[in-house]
Amino acid sequence: MNIKNNIANLISIVRVFFAFGAVAMLYLNTTWAYIIALGLTVITFSLDGVDGYLARKFNQSSDLGAVLDIMGDRIVESSYWITFAVLGWISIIFPLICVVRAFITDGIRSVALSQGFTPFGSKSMQTSKIGSFICSSKIMRITYAVAKTAAFFLLIIVYTPGMELWSHIEELYTVAMILAWTAIVLCVVRAIPVVAESGKLFNK
Repeated sequence: MNIKNNIANLISIVRVFFAFGAVAMLYLNTTWAYIIALGLTVITFSLDGVDGYLARKFNQSSDLGAVLDIMGDRIVESSYWITFAVLGWISIIFPLICVVRAFITDGIRSVALSQGFTPFGSKSMQTSKIGSFICSSKIMRITYAVAKTAAFFLLIIVYTPGMELWSHIEELYTVAMILAWTAIVLCVVRAIPVVAESGKLFNK
């Protein structure tokens, strides 16, 4: 594989391993391990924007790139939600919603891809203005990304060994959970247009 011509796709793949490294650190239960996890989390979600930027800058946008980008997002999100639930930080409802939503939307999008459509961009399967806004607009994607990243980051801070002694830890946890619920609600809302506009994909 030509690395230069696939740099955006490689970044989409590499960020998954940064996420794996971050969640692995959480099981070491030391302050330094959690600090490393925070750093890896920042890198993981920063790279989510970098791959798209490089794909556009170097004209490397492709159907494969769109698939890898979404696949990376699913793996990263699920890894964090599931790990947090296993550690007892959040309810199991969070990863369940995330995973079920992913199966539904990605199943539909796989059919769309076979018919020449992509999740985003000029060949997007979303044809309505409201559907395109909810799924593809910059403001919706940024809002979702910020809520999700901030929730993950704050949850790690709250449970960092030694932070339980901080007097404002409960308030910080409340903020983290508000962001977590915001992220999971947006996760569901952004799936609605995909399901609502999927009928045309199955018409003979």
